[in-house]
Amino acid sequence: MKLGCLMAGALYLSLFVLWAAQMLLENKGKWGAKRQLDGVKKYAHATAASFKTLQCKEPVHTEESSCHMEDDLTDPREAGFQIKGYTFSEPFHLIVSYDWLILQGPAKPVFEGDPLVLRCQAWQDWPLTQVTFYRDGSALGPPRPNREFSIAVVQEADSGHYHCSGIFQSPGPGSPETASAVAITVQELFPAPILRAVPSAEPQAGGPVTLSCQTKLPLQRSTARLLFSFYKDGKTVRSRGLSSEFQIPTASEDHSGSYWCEATTEDNQVWKQSPQLEIRVWGEFSSECRVSGVCV
Repeated sequence: MKLGCLMAGALYLSLFVLWAAQMLLENKGKWGAKRQLDGVKKYAHATAASFKTLQCKEPVHTEESSCHMEDDLTDPREAGFQIKGYTFSEPFHLIVSYDWLILQGPAKPVFEGDPLVLRCQAWQDWPLTQVTFYRDGSALGPPRPNREFSIAVVQEADSGHYHCSGIFQSPGPGSPETASAVAITVQELFPAPILRAVPSAEPQAGGPVTLSCQTKLPLQRSTARLLFSFYKDGKTVRSRGLSSEFQIPTASEDHSGSYWCEATTEDNQVWKQSPQLEIRVWGEFSSECRVSGVCV
């Protein structure tokens, strides 16, 4: 496939750049190479500092490799990542930096409730001191030797532009460096639920009423599970169930009141409540109402 050929060509080019950078370091010496390359693009930085192995963890369908014309390919997004018998993973974006110091963030989308780990990575993993992490230009703490910064449970408010700074301990004299900023966007795991009543929020007594707590997980987290609770007038009527519905088989005037629901993750890290919904159950018509047509 043409896609496979392009990927192979990009891999060969990356390996060539890596070999060229390593040869330059061997000929000039580590610190000499830093001065030599300072001010020009050093494309092999990420690969030389921390070369990663990419693995496809799902079953792979193999076919004879070949290259095809562009009109033989369809958009993977429209084909469910399947092209002529091939199954593709979700795209993975690899960014090769040319800086002496980079901030490594998560490769996958970050949702509220997730842990967030950022790493201040130096060229060739040289030792650093006085490492400081920043969000939107403000320091997140005093300088320290730890290269990692973590947030156990992120919220949407943790979104921002992060970067780090540090001082190289060796080789040579201490040299302060600052990494380029990386945008971290914490996405909403699910919107606040909406409570709806079927058939109506003003049902007739004696009939059934179903309360539905409506929200939706994103496609990337569609396998996650939410638990739902229902409340009436400040009291729990059903706590932490997998069903997003609460049924009243036979409504009576006693069921009238102010209802709301709550959706939460199984670990209780993310929870959200719906706005209140007033339920008013109407009683049976009186004989006077039937005769006069005036009902109070």
